[in-house]
Amino acid sequence: MAFAETVVLGHIVVRVELDGESYRLSYGELVVYEDGRRRIRGRSAPYAFRSVEQLRYDFERDVEAAGGRLA
Repeated sequence: MAFAETVVLGHIVVRVELDGESYRLSYGELVVYEDGRRRIRGRSAPYAFRSVEQLRYDFERDVEAAGGRLA
């Protein structure tokens, strides 16, 4: 079962897409998590998926650390 949501926060588009073991979360182009990788301010690094809850926590933390806001 797939889940997809898009939210516009001011001038930033936030997208969440989950489909089985595939995922993509993005806060504009500032922070992007996608299938085993995360990119923050253009710098890419491996990301070890553990759970949806951990994915959400890590994404929110990185958005805030990069200067973004989800609320």
